[in-house]
Amino acid sequence: MDALPALLKGLIIGFSIAAPVGPVGLLCIRRTLADGPAHGFVSGLGAASADAVYGAIAGFGVVLVTDALLGAQVALKLVGGLVLLWLGWGTLRARPAERAADARGGGGLAGAYASTFALTLANPATILSFAAVFGGLGVSAGDGNSTGVAALLVAGVFTGSAMWWLGLSASVGAFRRRVTPAAMLWINRGSGAVLGGFGIAALASLL
Repeated sequence: MDALPALLKGLIIGFSIAAPVGPVGLLCIRRTLADGPAHGFVSGLGAASADAVYGAIAGFGVVLVTDALLGAQVALKLVGGLVLLWLGWGTLRARPAERAADARGGGGLAGAYASTFALTLANPATILSFAAVFGGLGVSAGDGNSTGVAALLVAGVFTGSAMWWLGLSASVGAFRRRVTPAAMLWINRGSGAVLGGFGIAALASLL
């Protein structure tokens, strides 16, 4: 596999993995509307970084780490579900003016990045997806050439994912000023309910 095709395939994989709207996508949209495009984009970068971590684990064949993470799925799902419930409850109760104040003093961009990075890492089954994709592309923990290809794919995954989050936050940000406080209040309520639903689903999957 040549360098350029490997990088392009990584871009496509990263973009495709990021595109489905799940809890992280919802957070990115809501933070863009409440706090601005920078917060939405940085939130997306947290998810892209976590995707790159899992992609690297799968691509470089770090078997022990992969097994340990997959073995801890129950604990990670429990933590992830509780975090989603906490985020959902906070979003459900938030009012537009209060959120603007939080953006200035509640962890800022670093907090936005860290929260989505941790939330995405709470889904270790993502490794299986990367392992299947990389395996289909003929990448393993074999010779040095395979290692180089894996590195290019991981770089492509991060870049492709980041491109999606940049486009999403910029697109949503373009309509931000058209959203009235009353509409933002209902967006908060709807987003909080959906985030809470994701959390309940994650906890229910443990039963």
